[in-house]
Amino acid sequence: MLYQPPLPPQYQGLSIEALKLRVAERKRQLGSRLVILGHHYQEDDVIAFADFTGDSLKLSQLAAEQATCEFVVFCGVHFMAESADILTEDNVKVILPDLSAGCSMADMATLEQLEEAWEIVTGVTAARVIPITYVNSSADIKSFCGLHGGACCTSSNAARVLSWALDQGEKIMFLPDQHLGRNTAYAMGFPLDSMAVVDPNKPRLGLRDDGIRDARFFLWKGHCSVHTLFSPEQCDEIRRIDPEFRIIVHPECDWAVVQKADLSGSTEAIIRTVRQSPEGSKWAVGTEIHLVSRLAQEQAGKRVVRSLAGIQCLCTTMYRIDLPHLLYALDELAAGRVVNQVRVDDHTRRWSRVALQRMLSLPALRAAGS
Repeated sequence: MLYQPPLPPQYQGLSIEALKLRVAERKRQLGSRLVILGHHYQEDDVIAFADFTGDSLKLSQLAAEQATCEFVVFCGVHFMAESADILTEDNVKVILPDLSAGCSMADMATLEQLEEAWEIVTGVTAARVIPITYVNSSADIKSFCGLHGGACCTSSNAARVLSWALDQGEKIMFLPDQHLGRNTAYAMGFPLDSMAVVDPNKPRLGLRDDGIRDARFFLWKGHCSVHTLFSPEQCDEIRRIDPEFRIIVHPECDWAVVQKADLSGSTEAIIRTVRQSPEGSKWAVGTEIHLVSRLAQEQAGKRVVRSLAGIQCLCTTMYRIDLPHLLYALDELAAGRVVNQVRVDDHTRRWSRVALQRMLSLPALRAAGS
């Protein structure tokens, strides 16, 4: 996690209305020089000022399309801003309003750990191993995958990317989220016993040599602190309360939760599924609370939408991007000073882009039934 200095005193104690007025004025003043991106998990007061909303990769791709602006302010977390910097042109400056807005999942895999794990696994098996990283990872992890013949994936295209990887080699090392890897491979028809968990904090990854030789998938022991708050018991409770509820969860949830749910899918898939469902539908949604609350408000009167959990499942690091930090970043830009710029070095940028482009170049999966 990067260090974010405390905001100057003038940003403390401002009312929400005062903050909104000042952010709106700065946005008007900067005009076409500025694009603000807002992740779906961001709080409503910040989303209100976003020019585009979406998941992390969609926003990074949108950032890359902003050829005429000078500044992209990414209201998300650090790895997302890195991806935006990787995909944008050199003249576009990517800014993260609070540098301490990191991602606990991304932090669960470091380059040093991956290099050591790679040496152990490839030193035991003669099979070709393809590294695949979820886009929720640091730029140097993406770079490693690009350099070693692998690629990135998202929660929506993970099956497509894993199929591609298995055409390139016999085994896959998937990181940093074991749950997305397990749920995707299982949905593709691979049994659970073909998957070994790689624990970088255990001697020799917690694996025996015969386990390395037998495994088809090496799943990094990482997870999302939000999505692992959902449980099978919560699914049972929803069905007990009202059997008409359908349950849709993100594939970062535990395998047992995904098996209990009616559907699983990416953030964009969850939004699309609920929006396109018949009026009067009832949905229990297993993902971050800001997204669920926004979807519930949007669909009020047509569909019943509630969180799967009875607790507040929110992304606390995303929550660090708030109106005071957004105003601070915009004030500085208006004064001709660029703060909190996220820059990826040339080597890391080059190979990260390779990993991302391999993913983006894959043909779309055919629609079901076609």
